[in-house]
Formats: sequence, C-alpha cells, structure tokens
Amino acid sequence: MIIAITAFALPKPITHGEARRIFLSTAPTYQDVPGLLRKHYILSEDGGTAGGVYLWNSRAEAQVLYTDAWRAFVREKYGTDPTVTYFDSPVMVDNVAQQVFTY
Repeated sequence: MIIAITAFALPKPITHGEARRIFLSTAPTYQDVPGLLRKHYILSEDGGTAGGVYLWNSRAEAQVLYTDAWRAFVREKYGTDPTVTYFDSPVMVDNVAQQVFTY
C-alpha cells in the first residue's frame, strides 16, 4: 500500500467551516478514481496549510492522479502549488476492524 501526502500553504488561513465547504466541493473529483482506497482532507490547526492523505493500491496508480492538470486545479482552487510525498505502508493497524494488516 502506498500513502501519498499532499500539502500546500494557503495564501491566507481558513477556518474549519471554510475548509469543510471547500473540501466538500472537490470530494466528488476523487470518487471512483482507480486505485484510490481512501482520501482524508487535512487542515493544519492554524488554518494555514491544507492537503490530503491518500491511500493507494500502488504508486503507479497514484502517479496517474498527480499530473500537471491536477497541480493546476489545486493552484486555481487554493492559490498555491502543492507538494506530493510518497510513503510505503507495509503494516496498518485498524482499530475499527480490530485487525493488523500487512502489505
């Protein structure tokens, strides 16, 4: 499993409510994306940084999303350029399912 973390500094801080409204407006974009298992939108406590934590089947599938067009979409929506950092996730603890998974 691959985890991709995206982040971008916002031109001005936003509130939790503003973030929720903005994130909900883009959420449909990420539904039914091949290989994407889950996306968590994230906002720093001070409201100055936003991004996402994405769980992917593979890095190859993740890289299909993070194109120049995606970067332009983020730039247009939030007024800043995103970073993308990839991590391998060989073990996951799921407290809801009360299981430990290996990949």
